[in-house]
Amino acid sequence: MIDLSKAGTTYTVTMDNGENMICLDWQQRMLKILDQLEGNPVAGTAMVLTGVGKFFSNGLNLDELNKLDGAGWTLFATQMNEIHRRMLMLPFPTVAAVNGHAFAGGAFLALSCDYRIMREDRGWICISEVDTAVPLPQGMMEFLRLRLPAATVRDAVLTGKRYDAEDAIAAGFSDGKAPAELLLGMATELARDLACKEPSIFKAIKQAYYAPIVEGLK
Repeated sequence: MIDLSKAGTTYTVTMDNGENMICLDWQQRMLKILDQLEGNPVAGTAMVLTGVGKFFSNGLNLDELNKLDGAGWTLFATQMNEIHRRMLMLPFPTVAAVNGHAFAGGAFLALSCDYRIMREDRGWICISEVDTAVPLPQGMMEFLRLRLPAATVRDAVLTGKRYDAEDAIAAGFSDGKAPAELLLGMATELARDLACKEPSIFKAIKQAYYAPIVEGLK
C-alpha cells in the first residue's frame, strides 16, 4: 500500500495502491512510516513522497469511509490531522514528486510537503471537495490560506479548478515540473540540496514557519 525505502540518508515514501485513496488502513500505514521517519534522523536526512502510475492520490476513499459510524469518522479525522501535522513538522526537507492526479485529500498530502514537483505531461492537482459534496473543515481551510495565494485558494475551493503542471506553478501549487522519467530524480535532488542546511537550524525555522497551520489542525 505504502512502501518506505532509503538510499543513503534520503527516504522515499511510495504510495502504490492504484488510486492511492485514503482510508483507515492507509492512515495506519502512514503513521507507522512517520514513526520511522521521526526516529533520530541524522544530518543530511530528506524525504520524497510519490505515487505510481496515473495517480499520486485520488483523495478519500468515500466508499470505505461511508461505512464508518460516528466514532470511526472521529478517529479518521483525528488521524488525518495528525498525519498532516507530523508531515509538516518532520525535522528535515520533504518534497512531493506528484506523478499523477492529486485530488482533494491527495492535494493536501502534497501540500504537507515543503516543496512539490509535478509531472509535466499528465495529472491535475485539485481541491475537489465542492464537486464531491465533502465539506472542508475550518482547520483545512486555514491550511490552504497559509500555503497558497489568496486568489488561488478562492478559485480552488469555490470552483474545484483542476491545475495541470504549468497552471499549478503559476498558481503556487507546484514549485516545478519534470518529465515522468526525470520526476523522481528531480524531486530527490531538490530534497538532498535542502538537506545540506545545518539540521538543527533548518528544523527550528521549518517548525516555526508551519506552527500556525499545525495549531489549526489540533
